[in-house]
Amino acid sequence: MPNRKFADGEVVMGRWPGSVLYYEVQVTSYDDVSHLYTVKYKDGTELALKENDIRSQSAFRHRKSQSSSSSPSRRSSSRSRSRSPGRPVKGRRRSSSQSREHKDDKKKTVSETSLAPLALKPSENNTRRYNGEPESTERNDTSFVTSEQKLKPDREIARVLEQYSLRSRKEEKKKEEIYSEKKTFETKKVIEKAPSKTKELEFGGRIGTFMLIFFLPATVLYLLLMCKQDDPSLMNFPPPLPALESLWEARAFGVFLLWFFLQALFYLLPIGKVVEGLPLSNGRKLQYRINGFYAFVLTAAAIATLLYFQFELHYLYDHFLQFAVSAAAFSMVLSIYLYIRSLKAPEEELAPGGNSGYFVYDFFTGHELNPRIGSFDLKYFCELRPGLIGWVVINLAMLLAEMKIHNQSMPSLSMILVNSFQLLYVVDALWNEEAVLTTMDITHDGFGFMLAFGDLVWVPFVYSLQAFYLVGHPTAISWPVAAAITILNGIGYYIFRSANSQKNSFRRNPADPKLAYLKSIPTATGKGLLVTGWWGFVRHPNYLGDIIMALAWSLPCGFNHILPYFYVIYFICLLVHREARDEHHCKQKYGLAWERYCQRVPYRIFPYIY
Repeated sequence: MPNRKFADGEVVMGRWPGSVLYYEVQVTSYDDVSHLYTVKYKDGTELALKENDIRSQSAFRHRKSQSSSSSPSRRSSSRSRSRSPGRPVKGRRRSSSQSREHKDDKKKTVSETSLAPLALKPSENNTRRYNGEPESTERNDTSFVTSEQKLKPDREIARVLEQYSLRSRKEEKKKEEIYSEKKTFETKKVIEKAPSKTKELEFGGRIGTFMLIFFLPATVLYLLLMCKQDDPSLMNFPPPLPALESLWEARAFGVFLLWFFLQALFYLLPIGKVVEGLPLSNGRKLQYRINGFYAFVLTAAAIATLLYFQFELHYLYDHFLQFAVSAAAFSMVLSIYLYIRSLKAPEEELAPGGNSGYFVYDFFTGHELNPRIGSFDLKYFCELRPGLIGWVVINLAMLLAEMKIHNQSMPSLSMILVNSFQLLYVVDALWNEEAVLTTMDITHDGFGFMLAFGDLVWVPFVYSLQAFYLVGHPTAISWPVAAAITILNGIGYYIFRSANSQKNSFRRNPADPKLAYLKSIPTATGKGLLVTGWWGFVRHPNYLGDIIMALAWSLPCGFNHILPYFYVIYFICLLVHREARDEHHCKQKYGLAWERYCQRVPYRIFPYIY
C-alpha cells in the first residue's frame, strides 16, 4: 500500500495553484505513480495537487489560531511599521540589539502569516463559492486575486496579511493571462491533471464496445450489399449474403496496401510547414508537418497519369465490397498493433479516455493518445490522408462507372453534385489541415479500433454511399432543383467553415487584434469560452453546418429510398452523441463558467429546437 496521508472522500483544505489561498476540497483519488491527489472543489473543478499543498482542517484551524495569537504589542508594532516604512521614530533611538530584535520579529510575523492557511469565515466576502473566474473587471476579492494586486499601506497591509494569508511580494511576480468580455486578466496558472484511470466508460462500457467491434463492420457490409440490390428497400432486409470466398481478393488487398503506403510516402516528404499541437498533460507540444493538400495534389497527378494510360478506375466499383473487406482487415491488424505497443507506453502518453484497464474497452477507444514511429504520427496521418483522399478517388470511380454502365457521354447532374460537394469538403479539410490539431480526436481520444476503422473504412466506404447508390439507381433532377440544393450546401459550408475558423483562431491566439470583436467568458483554466459570433448562436455551430451539408449531399439521390439518407441519419446521431461528450468534458473542466456559458447560449446544435 502506498504511504498516503489523506484518504478518498476526506474533506481537507487545498491550496489553489499559483496562489496562497486555501479552499475546502474533497479528495477523490490518489495516483501511486505521480503521488498526486485528485481533489474536487465546491464548484466542481477537479485538480491534481501535491501532498504539501493540502492541509487537514484540524491542523488548518490550529495553525490559524496560532498565528493570530501573537501578542497585541507585536501586532501593534507591526502595524506602526507598516504605516510608515523606513521612517525613524521621533524622540527615541533604537539600540543595535533592539533593531535586530525588531527585524527578527518582522521576519517571524511575515513568515507566520505567509504559512498560515486561510480560514474561511462566514462573512460577506468569503461565504461565496470560488468558481474560478472574476465577476467583474474592477473587483478583487477572495474568489479572484490578481498578481498585479499591490499591498495596501497603513492598516490595510496588516488586515490583508492576517485575513488572507498572503505570501511575500517576491512570490507574487508570476503572471498568466486570460481573457474576458472587455479586458485582459492576470490569473493563476492551473496545474495540469496527471493521467489516471478512466472511470467513466462511454459507448456502453465493455459490453457496448465489444458489440461495436462486430456491429460496425457488419453495418458497412449491409449498406454495400443493399446498394447492389435492384430494390434497396428496407422491406427487402436482409439482403442475400455472398459466398465467403467472394469477399476476399488478394489483388484488392494489395492495391489497398499500395494506396496506404503511397500516402505514407507523401506524408514523409519534407514539404509544407511544421507546426506545434496543443500542450499535452505534461506540457509538451508535439510537432506536425502540414502537407495534406500537397499530398492531395500529388495523388491527383498520379490518378490523372493512370487515366491517361487508360487504367480502368471503375475497377473500384466492380470490386467495391472486396476493397471494403480489405480495409476492415487492415484496420483490425493496425488496431492490434496499436494496443500491443501501448502496453509499453509511459503513463503520461496514455489517452485520458482509454485507460480503463479493461482490454476490450481500451482496444476500442484507443489506449495510447499519440502513437508515433519516430516522427511519424499514426493517428494524425490516418485522420486526413488514406481515407479522406480515398473518398474522393472512390467518388471519381463511381462517376466513371456510371458513364460506362449507362453508356453516357457525360455524368448525370446528380452525380456531378455529389462529387462536387464532397470534393469541396475534402479539399477544405486538407487546406485547413492545421485545424484538426484542436479537435477532440487529436486532443482527447486515443488511437484504437474506433478511429482506425473510422478513418480507413467508415469514411471512404460509407461517406461515398450516395455516389455508389447513384450508379445502380440513377436519379434525374432539374436545374432549378440542382440550384436549390447547391445553395443549401453553400449555406452549410459557410456556417461550418466560419465557425471552425473562429474557434481555431481563438484557441491559437486569443489576443489576436482580428478577434477583438469576439467576447468570451473567462475560466479557471485560463481559457475563454466564446459567447459571440457563431459560438454565441448555438454551442456547436460547426455541427449545424455539417448536418446541413450532409442533407445537401443526399438530396440529389431523390426520395425513392431511405438508403442514401443513411449518412444524414447517422451523422445527426453521431454529432448529438459527440455533443453530449463535449458537454460532459466541458462541465468537468470549466465548472461554473460552463454553466454561465450554457445560460448565455441555451441551444446546443439546432437553434430554437435543440
